[in-house]
Amino acid sequence: MTEWWFNTKTQEVEEGPQSLWVDRLGPFATREEAARANEIIAERAREWAAEDDEDD
Repeated sequence: MTEWWFNTKTQEVEEGPQSLWVDRLGPFATREEAARANEIIAERAREWAAEDDEDD
């Protein structure tokens, strides 16, 4: 199974881990998901923040 990564330095999608771990987000199941990495991470952060607010 191929894993896809998003390189935060080059802003490009990579097939498999090609760059340093500090420069990449993932893994993602598809190229399309990796291309949306910043959006997906922002969505998750909003969800986690909402959960934290519920716990207060």
